[in-house]
Parts: sequence; C-alpha cells; structure tokens
Amino acid sequence: METRANYVLIGAFTLAVFAAAFGFVLWFQSLHTTKQRSPIRIVFEGPASGLRNGGSVNFNGIRIGEVVSVKLDNPRRVVALAMVENNAPIRKDTLVGLEFQGLTGVAAISLKGGEEAAAPVPLDEDGVPVLTADPNALQDVTEAIRATLQNVNRIVADNQESVKNSLRNLETFTGALARNSEKIDNVMLRVDGVMGKADSLMLGLNTIAGGAAGGELNLMVKSIRELAEDFDKRSGALMADGRRTLSDISRAVNNFDRNPSRVIFGGSSNAAPAEPAPAATAPPRQAPTAAAPPRGQKKQ
Repeated sequence: METRANYVLIGAFTLAVFAAAFGFVLWFQSLHTTKQRSPIRIVFEGPASGLRNGGSVNFNGIRIGEVVSVKLDNPRRVVALAMVENNAPIRKDTLVGLEFQGLTGVAAISLKGGEEAAAPVPLDEDGVPVLTADPNALQDVTEAIRATLQNVNRIVADNQESVKNSLRNLETFTGALARNSEKIDNVMLRVDGVMGKADSLMLGLNTIAGGAAGGELNLMVKSIRELAEDFDKRSGALMADGRRTLSDISRAVNNFDRNPSRVIFGGSSNAAPAEPAPAATAPPRQAPTAAAPPRGQKKQ
C-alpha cells in the first residue's frame, strides 16, 4: 500500500508541474501579446464607406494593426476600434483617413505623418487613445472616386460610336454563326473524324515503335544495325585486299622501271645482270716436238 501511495504522489506532482508550465506559457504569451499591441479609437465625422471588421490599419502605407469593431455613435458619426502596435509613431497631429484597394476594395484606415516632437494621442474617458479623421481627407477620397468615374464616363461618351460599331459587328458575327450553324456542325464533325484518324495513326505509330514483341521499328533498327556492321566488316576486308593489290602493282611497276627486258623476256628475279664477255686472245705458242716416224718405222 505504501509503494502504491508513493506512485500516486509522484504522478500527481508530475501532472501539477505540466499544468503549471502550460499555464505559464499561456500567461507569458498573453502578456507578450498585450505588450505588443494596444487599442486606439478612430472617429469619423461622416460616412466611412467600405470600413469593416478585420480591415487594415496602415501608417504611411505599412500595416501596423487591424480594425476590431465598427459602430455608429450617432447618425453622422462612425467610431472604429483598432488594435495597433505600440511602437507605431502615432502622435496627436497624425492625419487619419481612408484608403481603398481599387474601386471596390475593402477600405483601410490610413495614418500619415505627424511631428516627432508632437504630443501623444489624447485619451478618451475610458483611457483609450482617440483620433478624429480628417474630413478633408475623406472628401479627397470621395472626390478621387468621383473623378475616376467621371473619367470612365467621359471615355465611354467619347467612344460611343466606336462602341456601337463594335456591338453591331458582334451582332453581325453572331448572326452569321447562327445562319451557318449546320455548316459549322459539319466542319466540327470532319474535325472529329480527322482527330479520330490522328488518334488511330498515333496508336499505329505507338505499336510500331514499341509493343509486346519489342516493336517493328525496333526490329527494323536492329536489322539495319546488323547490316551496317556486316558491311563495315566486308568493306574492311575489301580495303585490305585493295591495299595488297596496289602494293603488288607498285612493286611490278618499280621492277619494270629497273629491268624492262627481264619483265618482257622473263628470267629469275634474283639473277645478277650479265657481264660482257672478255675479248678473245691467241692461244699460247707451244715448243716444237719431234716429228712422228713414218708408219712401220720404230722410233730410235
């Protein structure tokens, strides 16, 4: 029992440590987030078209926060609560307005300028800093939108005849398509037939290029390679024979140049050339001998 109680105490202590660590992380994160951003209230003396929850708060074009809530304070006053970064250089003389992403985009609160030595933003009754939007800035945005729409209207008015002609040409083109719908269908059917033939051709090429037996094209390439190798071998032997024949012809030509008579009349190729015979000389003179006795006499 005592051992089991120790296990229970150890497990409870471990769970308590994990819970304390998790709570500390949450508390530190919330504290860090609270220190990162702080609320600010923006008052619009007039309409704030396009402003909604989640809209951006930009200071000189850089996002520093977002809109948390938008509500009507009275029929002519709109109040927006935003969370902005604490290090944003917002001052009492900072200009507040609205900026849009295109003509139909969501509006964002625009903060601009302000002197570095100016006083901080004044606090409201509940301790939240409050800034009032510049009516002239809102009027400038409205006038810019109105001017843009006027420019679009002027462009359309100046090119009214061209727009009419374009619409008339489009109507003529659609009418021609409607009148020739059957021909277009026939053309499309022919195109489908051509595409079907192309598919069949591609399948045939695929079958030739490769198949279960390796493909006819592969066999053809292999046969051409074998033929080329055999031709290479035969041409090598033929060239060797040709070299030997040319060597023999060259040797025969050289022999003919050295001894044409031997080549014409024949003879050993190794026999030395005949030397000229020496001049005939008189036989040496012999001493006189005794005459032979007549037949029947004895020699004395």
